[in-house]
Amino acid sequence: MSNAKVNDLQAFLAVAQDQSFTKAAARLGVTPSALSHTVRALEQRLGIRLLARTTRNVSPTEAGERLIHSIAPLFEQITAELEALGELRDKPSGTIRISCTDDQIELCIRPMLTSFLKDYPDITLEFYVDYGFTNVVKERFDAGIRLGESISKDMIAVRIGPDWRLAVVGSPDYFDRHPAPATPHQLMEHTCINIRHKPAGAIYAWEFAHQGQDFTVKVEGQLVFNSIMHVLNAAVDGIGLAYVPEQLVAPYLADGQLVEVLADWCPTFQGYHLYYPNRRQGSAAFAAFVEALKYRG
Repeated sequence: MSNAKVNDLQAFLAVAQDQSFTKAAARLGVTPSALSHTVRALEQRLGIRLLARTTRNVSPTEAGERLIHSIAPLFEQITAELEALGELRDKPSGTIRISCTDDQIELCIRPMLTSFLKDYPDITLEFYVDYGFTNVVKERFDAGIRLGESISKDMIAVRIGPDWRLAVVGSPDYFDRHPAPATPHQLMEHTCINIRHKPAGAIYAWEFAHQGQDFTVKVEGQLVFNSIMHVLNAAVDGIGLAYVPEQLVAPYLADGQLVEVLADWCPTFQGYHLYYPNRRQGSAAFAAFVEALKYRG
């Protein structure tokens, strides 16, 4: 083990975490062939296979898993300590990576961006739009944004927005051509715009509540997106009905571009929260970001 170089171990961790030489190489800024050579050289020096390679994927062997569990936390600790040293500068600095959805950016992030970037010129914010409930620890994000009810108990959660509800909306042109539904079940007679959060996941079933009873309706239509913003735009264009956050649709309701129906059937959801693991607490840059995002309503 004394012959294992730090850079070689980092290369192995990158491949094991991404389960791909190509993805890991792009992240590390090297060629896949060079990365493959580095990992093979490490395996030869250790005298044991760390990665199982097939034509489709790469996965850690039993020895590789053991090495990951033993050294990954050490590299995380080193990174955290280096970030802490950086906080000794006059101003907080560094890069903060956040996993979120585009509507969360619009509702929670965008309102604070201009002032935050002006106040903290040495902080870089990187947002990755994803509806697939990404594991922020595994994917090495600093934090993610979800509804409060969807956050694991082992995470720290900070409320960054008020409770909200979804709204069923359509354009005036659409309702000129179709009668407004009186109940959610009548949505089956309408063209609806769907969303699928993950490529392999199911299409989202619209959630409703009435007289204390929760239920869902699987609506149909020719369009399926993985972005709520595109769902909203399609509704504005008169293509069909959409089910979108009330806050997001409010300006369109106010100026008459959209009309809301079934308001009494739409439940309220717990507001958006920023969530992150305990290890992120030590960074002044991250602390400043959390403070700027906190909901104070």
